[in-house]
Amino acid sequence: MRIPFTKMHGLGNDFVVLDARAQALPPINGDIAAALADRHTGIGCDQLVLIEQSGNADLKMRIFNHDGGEVEACGNAARAVGLLVGGDLTIETLGGTIMARPDTAGIAVDMGEPRFDWDAIPLAYAMDTRAMPVGWDMLESPVAVNVGNPHAIFFVESLSAVPLGQIGPVIEKDPIFPQGINVNVAQILSRDAIRLRVWERGAGLTRACGTGACATAVGAMRRGLVDRKVTVSLPGGDLVIAWDEDTPERKGRITMTGPATIAYTGSFDWGAYA
Repeated sequence: MRIPFTKMHGLGNDFVVLDARAQALPPINGDIAAALADRHTGIGCDQLVLIEQSGNADLKMRIFNHDGGEVEACGNAARAVGLLVGGDLTIETLGGTIMARPDTAGIAVDMGEPRFDWDAIPLAYAMDTRAMPVGWDMLESPVAVNVGNPHAIFFVESLSAVPLGQIGPVIEKDPIFPQGINVNVAQILSRDAIRLRVWERGAGLTRACGTGACATAVGAMRRGLVDRKVTVSLPGGDLVIAWDEDTPERKGRITMTGPATIAYTGSFDWGAYA
């Protein structure tokens, strides 16, 4: 049985996208997702994205990280799905329903409202999520935000001084984060510009992370470090993040805008991975 796929990326954060609406697929599990994501023996990607029918939205999006673990949300994947399907879409995810629409700068995604309560992150016990009283080596007092998946954001003077590839996996699996955590290290450049690197839970260092950009921008806004609309620069490129507190119908919701790209299409033999 041959399965068609689309290889896509958002600022270099790359995906293998399978559309189960067009062709009935056998069940996808973590082992199959990890095998397809392997860059040596599979197609290769940061995340496998599965599009399915939804009973309460235009479609359902499931996301499996490189290690096979299923996660709640991915902003870059939402932009990729928005580009692939086209038009104004409501997208059901494990992290809630989000919206995507075409924009002159690419695809704009309504990521919903951020959550800040300690048990919504979740953390192992109650603490101030605006400045958590914890630290790991040079990284201290992160902001914790859930934007469909959990993030900890550390604001530093210099990104290059942080060995994120070493300390990221330690923080990701710390018991204070019972469901793991995405680790963001950010440098404030101005009131409307942030530089960011992200260690993604279950995926490692990636060139871009949409939910990380959203969480970092909102965390910086909570601390009064930036204005309500900022450009977040990641190794793969820029995303524009706005957190609206003025428009009644948009109050408290995050909008992420940026590009998505179709790299190529192909097919694979299901029996080679099942």
